[in-house]
Amino acid sequence: MNPIFKILSSLGSQVTSRIWRLGSATRLFLLTLIYSGESFRRIHLTIREIYFTGVMSLIIIIVSAFFVGMVLGLQGYYTLQKYGSSESIGVLVALALLRELGPVVTALLFAGRAGTAITAEIGLMKATEQLSAMEMMAVSPIARIIAPRFWAGVISMPILASIFSMVGVMGGYLVAVPIIGVDHGAFWSQMNVNIDFRFDVINGLIKSVVFGIACTIIALYEGFDAPPTAEGVSRATTRTVVTSSLTVLGLDFILTSFMIAH
Repeated sequence: MNPIFKILSSLGSQVTSRIWRLGSATRLFLLTLIYSGESFRRIHLTIREIYFTGVMSLIIIIVSAFFVGMVLGLQGYYTLQKYGSSESIGVLVALALLRELGPVVTALLFAGRAGTAITAEIGLMKATEQLSAMEMMAVSPIARIIAPRFWAGVISMPILASIFSMVGVMGGYLVAVPIIGVDHGAFWSQMNVNIDFRFDVINGLIKSVVFGIACTIIALYEGFDAPPTAEGVSRATTRTVVTSSLTVLGLDFILTSFMIAH
């Protein structure tokens, strides 16, 4: 067989497979929305998953945010000092966290911690035929397993991103004011004057909600679609991290383009 034909055939097969998986994930997303009403009637399931995906992720979010804020404060101060604008360090830290780093880093950490756990959990439920047993008992796995985890991720992500931004600002403050010696009043007043609630805070929350939807549905789909073997579940958790990370970065560029244009 012609080597060029082999390459084109392999490329076409991979593209077709990716399109098929995208359609399958979209179908799962639509079914999740359809069965959400049924899952909301058992609200305790969603609350339990919020604890699992949100509360259990707080430690890594807070610690990461604190150090990210400290690094921003340190690097930002010495950069702004060259232009005589060191008093604006609070604005730099707040804008960087609210617009970009807060939603993006939170989504990446969420995918690495909660996303992989969701994928592994659902993959193991499939491997041990728990999902098939639910269907045999006329219990929808979408309503009982998928929808509560989906809404838990969507609800948790904006809250975690907000906590990340707040802790990051405090980390920047700790470096800029007590350690470097920036004026306390200038740090907060500059931030208060230059931060726009709609453009900075609301747009950051919109990003975090979109990232929450993307990361959670990817984790759920990879677990639901994983082959019922140990190797299959392992590969699914790896795909969750890789796909979620690339999707978050791509969506961040698209959302930022629209937000700046409008």
